[in-house]
Amino acid sequence: GIMRIAVTYENGQIFQHFGHTETFKIYDVEEGKVVHSEVVDTNGSGHGALAGVLNALNADVLICGGIGGGAQTALAAAGIKLFGGVFGDADKAVEAFINKTLDYNPDVKCSHHEHSHGEGHTCGEHGCGSHSCH
Repeated sequence: GIMRIAVTYENGQIFQHFGHTETFKIYDVEEGKVVHSEVVDTNGSGHGALAGVLNALNADVLICGGIGGGAQTALAAAGIKLFGGVFGDADKAVEAFINKTLDYNPDVKCSHHEHSHGEGHTCGEHGCGSHSCH
């Protein structure tokens, strides 16, 4: 069967903020080779809604940079495997994934949530839902 890999995408590179990505590059992989790829616009969807976009595209895997907890939960619910914390060239990352040499971070966080939240500030404002970003 064909495996479908989605990568957050901008100018050939892996875009580093899942919730703000404007395009995904979708790769269809069969027998260890990319047989088709295309760039798909997210049509302004953001954060949690992007998991729905990927689900509609029948993505099996997402390769991305930073990603928040709410989006991670939505992807897991959709059965999409996440490989986050990945930098650099999108095509090379997909090749590395196929070859099982992809360098990713299983504990990826969205970097803009690393600061401590002050009084009255919640992750909900960033679209992470009720889930903690940490």
